[in-house]
Amino acid sequence: MPQVKIIAKNFMDMVAALPAMKLDKLYENTFICEAVLRSLPPLAKKYVLQMLYLVGPITAKSMEEWVLADGLSKHRGAIDRLLQLRVFLEATDRKKETSYKLNPKFQDSLQKYLVYGGAVPTEPMPSIITGRLPTLDSLEAYALEQWECFLLQLISSGQPERPSSIGSSMLKVFQRGLLSSRESEAPKLTESGFQFLLMDTNAQLWYIIREYISTSQDRGVDPADLISFLLEFSFHSLGEAYNLNTLSEVQRNAIKDLADLGLVKLQQGRKESWFIPTKLATNLSVSLSDTSSRKQGFVVVETNFRMYAYSSSKLHCEILRLFSRIEYQLPNLIVAAITKESLYNAFENGITAEQIISFLQQNAHPRVAEKTPSVPENVSDQIRLWETDRNRVEMIPSHLYEDFPSKDVFEAASDFAREIGGLLWEDSKKMRLIVRGESHQDMRDFLRRQK
Repeated sequence: MPQVKIIAKNFMDMVAALPAMKLDKLYENTFICEAVLRSLPPLAKKYVLQMLYLVGPITAKSMEEWVLADGLSKHRGAIDRLLQLRVFLEATDRKKETSYKLNPKFQDSLQKYLVYGGAVPTEPMPSIITGRLPTLDSLEAYALEQWECFLLQLISSGQPERPSSIGSSMLKVFQRGLLSSRESEAPKLTESGFQFLLMDTNAQLWYIIREYISTSQDRGVDPADLISFLLEFSFHSLGEAYNLNTLSEVQRNAIKDLADLGLVKLQQGRKESWFIPTKLATNLSVSLSDTSSRKQGFVVVETNFRMYAYSSSKLHCEILRLFSRIEYQLPNLIVAAITKESLYNAFENGITAEQIISFLQQNAHPRVAEKTPSVPENVSDQIRLWETDRNRVEMIPSHLYEDFPSKDVFEAASDFAREIGGLLWEDSKKMRLIVRGESHQDMRDFLRRQK
């Protein structure tokens, strides 16, 4: 079964993929420029600031002199990233000498930002209108509950009697790669869907946002406008209230979709309505490699293949059920066992041994996370062995040849099958051959000539 890899890209990869005209249009927004600057590698940031007030281009040879010999690899990486994002524009003169200069749109916006200072995209609403807002703790609990409901809807998608609380836009994101649906059949998880559930929250969020942007044109929304709004949205303050009426129709629809994910909480007053960014919204500006935003682990794996998950989350229980046998569940403890049968079921659904081991390592309880390894070696080795054991038998379409008229014809047929790379097995005593299916026609033609 082929492995389907889910790669979660960050905003800057999506920004870099935009056409040059749309990218230049985005750089008229100072918030976009600030977000791009923050995302750059340290050396690339240094180059931008060094060239911010230079009018003419700088030759590539001159820039290489800015770094020591052992820093050339970082230098090339910084230049490549700046070119991908069109922060740097490349030019070649008559002598075929390469030079770089800052994108004028980006340069102008960043100069204004540094001179006049930055302001928040939207001012928070006064407390006189909103009244008492939710505390940060209650807001975080709401975001977690909403995100878990969102993922539970994915897991229980095969149950037609369960009503869906997911908006149509987000449902299309699911159906694009995580769910498969046929006429007169309930939606089912795809291999990518099962693998998605084992990813950490940050990676899951980036996958959903990436697919949400990729499908925006189907909803009549320009991806560049959506990226611009989401980047501005990442500058909003956690726990503050922002007026919905100041947003465009496209932006209001996006906020409602983000509310399905738990990134914002919607509230309605007597006259005004507003949204409050949650802690999940801060993940939009966090790198995938940043582990500081990840949740504390909850799983303890013992050498006897038993698992103890210190959690009251129904979502955690359903995810563990993907590759283990749930034995019993207490209010704050889930006891499970990793068995050959439970793993075979996981492998059948497209989940790999490495994904299971990675999930257990990333979600290891703090008491065992400090140990090396956090998952007992005999458990991780056995998970890999069971996967190898399942893949040990390979199904190859083939044909059996027997009842040869003579030993000479058999040996000639055996040699011919070996020459064309189609021989799988032979029994010289009983004069029998097994040949690959794709070599069958060549074998038939050869045997006809022998007659």
